[in-house]
Amino acid sequence: MKVIGITGGIGSGKSMVLEYLKSLDIYVVEADKTAKELMKPGTECYAGIIDTFGREVVGENGYLDSAKLGSIVFGDERELEKLNSIVHPAVKTYIKEDIDRARAKGEKIYALEAALLIEDGYREICDELWYIFAEREVRRNRLINGRGMTMDKIDEVMNSQSSDDYYRENTDRVIDNSGDFQNTAIQVNECLNKL
Repeated sequence: MKVIGITGGIGSGKSMVLEYLKSLDIYVVEADKTAKELMKPGTECYAGIIDTFGREVVGENGYLDSAKLGSIVFGDERELEKLNSIVHPAVKTYIKEDIDRARAKGEKIYALEAALLIEDGYREICDELWYIFAEREVRRNRLINGRGMTMDKIDEVMNSQSSDDYYRENTDRVIDNSGDFQNTAIQVNECLNKL
């Protein structure tokens, strides 16, 4: 089984690529969704977050209130590092175990999407890293039209993420998703054939 790591900046169209991979019956896992599952009440991450940040980060429904937690960690590197040190190792452990489960089930390709794929050291468990690239203006338009984000918010998020050069230097393949998706699908197929 081959393990592909997929990364890229906000608005690059990683989700479109993941949907396409799913349509090809490729096993797809998103690190963010895994993290949300691992932060539900009753989990070790949930307990660790409350121990670290206090009960004020818990909403009325008993689940973590992402807005309250976000207001503590975003913009404060130390607090964000505390949160990441609780969640990221748990996610990585889960993914390693999930890769073993997928291999045992006979999956041929395991596609893992994570925003911090490179930074969190997933190179060690991936056969290839793919960078989904899209021009900055294309990304801006997608985020304004698709997510209703403001220009200020978009710039804030984009500026906090790794540069195009960083992604290119640390990945094996670059898929340009700036144009129409038919062209992107051709590139994805080429990458899959090279596996």
